[in-house]
Amino acid sequence: MPSTKPPGGTRDFLPDDIRRREYVVGIVRGVYERYGFEPLETPAFENIETLLGKYGEEGNKLIFKILRRGEHEGSGEADLALRYDLTVPLARVIAQYQNELPKFFKRYQIQPVWRADRPARGRFREFYQCDIDAIGSTSPVVEADILAAVSQVLADLGFDDFTLRLNDRRVLNAVLECAGVPAALHGEALIAIDKLDKIGPEGVQKELEGRGIDGAATTACLEFFQGFTRDDPRGHSAIDRLRAFVHGHALGVDAVAALDAIVRLADGTPAHGRIRIDPSLARGLSYYTGAIMEISVPDLAGSLGGGGRYDQLVGMFLGRHIPACGFSLGLERIIVVMTERQMFPAAAVSVPVEVMVALWNDETRSEALALAAELRRTGLRVDVYPDSDKLGKQFKYASGRSVPFVAILGDDERARGEVALKDLRTGEQQSVARGEAAAYLQQRLRSNQ
Repeated sequence: MPSTKPPGGTRDFLPDDIRRREYVVGIVRGVYERYGFEPLETPAFENIETLLGKYGEEGNKLIFKILRRGEHEGSGEADLALRYDLTVPLARVIAQYQNELPKFFKRYQIQPVWRADRPARGRFREFYQCDIDAIGSTSPVVEADILAAVSQVLADLGFDDFTLRLNDRRVLNAVLECAGVPAALHGEALIAIDKLDKIGPEGVQKELEGRGIDGAATTACLEFFQGFTRDDPRGHSAIDRLRAFVHGHALGVDAVAALDAIVRLADGTPAHGRIRIDPSLARGLSYYTGAIMEISVPDLAGSLGGGGRYDQLVGMFLGRHIPACGFSLGLERIIVVMTERQMFPAAAVSVPVEVMVALWNDETRSEALALAAELRRTGLRVDVYPDSDKLGKQFKYASGRSVPFVAILGDDERARGEVALKDLRTGEQQSVARGEAAAYLQQRLRSNQ
């Protein structure tokens, strides 16, 4: 017998799973639209050259490639690939439709992506991303607005213990140069430093040395990052510490000033008090050029989302630089954490059926369906039991699905033009005129909310 389990790193979504996802997506979409972002969708797969070379050394290894088809399938070559994220496809769209989009284009996109990663708690090979991106401006207002939108999403979902880690790739490069890491090894150093929270200082030291960075530079890096505090809620003492370390590096000083501007601009937004300057934050993707951001919550390995500025990515498709900045929320991780913390309101995962019409006998099937249609026209969510089983069995089925009311069209009720309505929560049963059944049910359902 073949296995009935889905492939590793993927999941089947049962009704309650989908209701949780739709609850989160509904809040995310509502916030994003209030912040002026417009919807966009792209194909599940892209031409492979669109994706390769955009995610760095490790990212390229995680792209799911699609083999050539037809007479080429035996070659083992790939010409297509499942999308790895939503950012590179967006860059392609900007290049393709540049004359049809506004000067400042803000979009949100909620679709699945695929990565050939090793599955772990909260990490899947197929998962949804909820992205926002702003194209066309280098202003720090963009970063502050994105951090505000993300903070509003998390607050509306019920999170009260999240931190927005903030850094800048240019600051990180300046720190590495001031610590003595050669420019040619910055990429290697970033890969190692990005793992500081996961493997600790000793692990990073071994990895830095293993990547060809000498002992003095490794020690200087670790001393700086370990001694750095991110406890200041506004990040200004962190800014001062960074400014002092890179004071002789012109680009580094400018980048620190940009970080300071973002923190100050965010003071009047929902991101206020949430931002922590974290110079160890690297983000693994190679297309970031400026500010980088990540959401952390306690007791979660990894983040709930991240993003940053990527002013050169669109230029790979267009031939000229277009400033851009974005953030991606990890929908699956948010749902995992919310489920474990029991953060979903009961209404978000409740069974949608409010009334089940019982089937008295086979001769009343048409009338049962007609009653269901009458109730549905008033907005009620109604199911019809399909078989003429004993009423006790029908009640048990409805109770097992948490349906609050059962409507019964027995011989006596039909003769009087009535409907018997049984409240499975209390056991009470009441007969009402058929024309008044919907209003009665609506009133009873509202009174128990």
